[in-house]
Amino acid sequence: MLAGYNRIANERLFAKCAQLDDAGYRKGRAGSFGSIHGLLNHILLGDRRWLGLFESGERETRPLNQILYDDFSSLQSARAREDARIEAFFTGLDAAFWSRSFPYRNNQGKDYVETAHVACSHLFNHQTHHRGQVHVMLSQTPVAPPSLDLHRIVNP
Repeated sequence: MLAGYNRIANERLFAKCAQLDDAGYRKGRAGSFGSIHGLLNHILLGDRRWLGLFESGERETRPLNQILYDDFSSLQSARAREDARIEAFFTGLDAAFWSRSFPYRNNQGKDYVETAHVACSHLFNHQTHHRGQVHVMLSQTPVAPPSLDLHRIVNP
């Protein structure tokens, strides 16, 4: 359910962001990662980080402020591909996944181990947290932010 919600919420958010001119999209704003552009890149980075850990045991965390795609169109395409990857991953899970733990190193070099339940909850909570920040940033532009309420997306 959360993977499907994530995809639809991202589609709605990106559709609104596509209505901004480049200056409005990149404008420095209060909040994590300084702009809509920075936040959308960060969300994608986080998703890739956690899926890499789940799929192949990738332990290292890349710098959190890394810009993966400098132009909106490429970022939007990459977001759609990542959302399809997330949905496919969670659709294909077997019950054994939920008994696993995942060792990793955070961006400050500290080692952690998370259970599958905590790591997956964090994946989706992280997305929601930062989409909320983009939502607030959009409210500071002429483009009205979209409705992202979970219950209206999964039960329209």
